[in-house]
Amino acid sequence: MKKLIIAAVALFTALNIQAQEGSKIKITGYLETYYSYDFNEPANNTRPSFVYSHNRHNEVNLNLGFIKANYDNDKVRANIALMAGTYPNANLAAEPGVLKNIFEANAGVKLSEKENLWLDAGIFSSHIGFESAISKDCWVLTRGIASENTPYYESGAKLTYGTADNKFTATVLYLNGWQRINRLDGNSKPAGGVQLTYKPSSKITLNYSNYIGKEGVNAVAVTRIYHNFYAIAQLTDNFGVTAGFDYATQQKVKGQSAKSEILSPVLIAQYKFDPKWAIAGRAEYYEDKNGIFIATGIPNGFKTTGYSVNLDYSPISNAVVRLEGKVYDSKDKIFVRDINTVNNNAAITASIAVSF
Repeated sequence: MKKLIIAAVALFTALNIQAQEGSKIKITGYLETYYSYDFNEPANNTRPSFVYSHNRHNEVNLNLGFIKANYDNDKVRANIALMAGTYPNANLAAEPGVLKNIFEANAGVKLSEKENLWLDAGIFSSHIGFESAISKDCWVLTRGIASENTPYYESGAKLTYGTADNKFTATVLYLNGWQRINRLDGNSKPAGGVQLTYKPSSKITLNYSNYIGKEGVNAVAVTRIYHNFYAIAQLTDNFGVTAGFDYATQQKVKGQSAKSEILSPVLIAQYKFDPKWAIAGRAEYYEDKNGIFIATGIPNGFKTTGYSVNLDYSPISNAVVRLEGKVYDSKDKIFVRDINTVNNNAAITASIAVSF
């Protein structure tokens, strides 16, 4: 880690010098600290296993901090960002070595002089869902269950086309797998996906994304197909609504037709009652009976409803102070309180996020 820090300091010092000299390089950053209290009081101070962001209990910590360098001369572009925090510790645990600290690292080339057509390759943010690891950009402080259990990041290559009026964007992706930088040992099957985004006006966004891939080593690999739909409508200057629905299937056994299903609807509303103040709420449901993403070890699997409300204060445009209350209510007793299993889990989370 010490070598990574030294390398990062040297890299961004050099890039900053070039940026000051008027090059196409931009240096930006993001930092979010948080405190979360889980009323089930987990003994290991870690929130439920399906929570990867803001997942530490009863401690002040860094969720995500990164420094990013961006280069763009309209024909070639590149991004690199190095990160630290409890989010990468939890979410990139399967990645080897310093790859755990890469938030983004990609390069792209424009393929047409007349059309907005780009080919990018490397590590980049997921094409699935409307919530990202950057909490400040999301209406709700913590992520929804579906967002936590779909990729936050991907590695591979993508071809992106956008219309001249910026109303429609289409992306085709070749990926190393489901949220993987390194391909799983024993798996040589490529994965892929599509993202289609339509913005008929500045206040409405409609999106469909999918993923198709083989999960597991080749001998027993099963097919996973994931669909993500969402719509964002800014109904007034102060009030907006986001609605999403995820549906996925995965073969139970290679070569057989039987499939497991995952489904998750979500609804979020945000109201800005002052230029500096906003309130938002989320209702969601997540069903994973066979434990494809969230294993419970019980016959009914994971069938959980979630509710959250948060209050935001933005003293300046690039900073936000947030407070959120969240409750999970499960059909079965899948949570632990003391030494007993219970149906519910509640938590409060506060954060300070600054971009620069």
